[in-house]
Amino acid sequence: MASEFPSLDDKVRAAAGIGTTELLERAVMLMLFAGLLLGVLAVLRPFATAILFGTILAIAAWPLRDLLIRHGLSRGLAATLLVLLALAVVALPLIAIAPGLAEHVSQGGQRVQAYFASSPQIPPALAGLPVVGERIATFWNQAMVAEGGFRTMIEPYSEALGQVVVGVAGALAESILQIILSLVVAAMFWVSGEALATALRNILQRLAGDAGVTSLDVAAGAVRGVAYGVVGTAAIQAVVMAIGLLVAGIPGAALLGFLTLLLALSQIGAPLIVLLWGGAAVWLFGQDQQGWGIFIIIWGLFVTLMDNVIKPWLIGFGVAMPMSLTILGVFGGFVSFGFLGLFIGPSLIAVAFTVLDAWRGGPAAAARTEVR
Repeated sequence: MASEFPSLDDKVRAAAGIGTTELLERAVMLMLFAGLLLGVLAVLRPFATAILFGTILAIAAWPLRDLLIRHGLSRGLAATLLVLLALAVVALPLIAIAPGLAEHVSQGGQRVQAYFASSPQIPPALAGLPVVGERIATFWNQAMVAEGGFRTMIEPYSEALGQVVVGVAGALAESILQIILSLVVAAMFWVSGEALATALRNILQRLAGDAGVTSLDVAAGAVRGVAYGVVGTAAIQAVVMAIGLLVAGIPGAALLGFLTLLLALSQIGAPLIVLLWGGAAVWLFGQDQQGWGIFIIIWGLFVTLMDNVIKPWLIGFGVAMPMSLTILGVFGGFVSFGFLGLFIGPSLIAVAFTVLDAWRGGPAAAARTEVR
């Protein structure tokens, strides 16, 4: 007579069947989740640049947003004021200069090439300066007139450099829509940032524990360090340079300010800012405007030295990183994301650098690193 109770083999086979079924169900669920994630990424891909730049903008302006709320403003009103401020300071000036910027850059480059090709003589006002006039004249002749001087040295690279600058100017015009969308993203963060931050902290707490939560604060500090120290310094230098050139009556002041921004952002090109205000001073001396020429020299020295004074102070609000990584972030970001990549690239590199440094117990764990 067969037993009414299942045998041990039957139980093992039943358990194996249940385990296989659960495994298949979980595999199907994972595949469905992966497909959903890929679909979401495909939908968001066209807006990736705007989302990243908007996030960076929101994080950079978060202390100001908190300050407004502490003074009694609602989150919606604070977000509205920040959006209006961003429009006035960033978006509207870019919209104004972007459409014709590439053409102006191209024309300016052609004029500079024609100027150097003519072997220009030193302006008499410069040669006649007391004490230093003779030395300036000797240097000018060696650099501008003599064969093998500065003009001959840069001539093979002038076309390539001009194409790079024109390309950046064209990319700026193409990024106007992304800039507008990034302001929408930033406004969403400014309105409901606390809820998003809480949800993100909970997710990181489950995935990586306390280290994950700490890395979130470190990442925010890294973004502010780049936004204030690198981008902020470059923007201030560009605006101050453009104002000085405009006051002195230099044609193309906005264009030269844009070039100042690019050189300052690139880090390695920052020393070349002297060529911009130096060329403007030479032009003024050539127009027999010695007073304005001296003014531009003093103003240009002030703009150039701002990098050594303002950047360390601004970086103190966030996290610094090696200059080599900043340079890679600037150029790599431009290749990957266009004009806004000049700001996105170094921010992403800074986040990765400081998070990894925090996980290994380095200086970034305290949201501070020594400026290198």
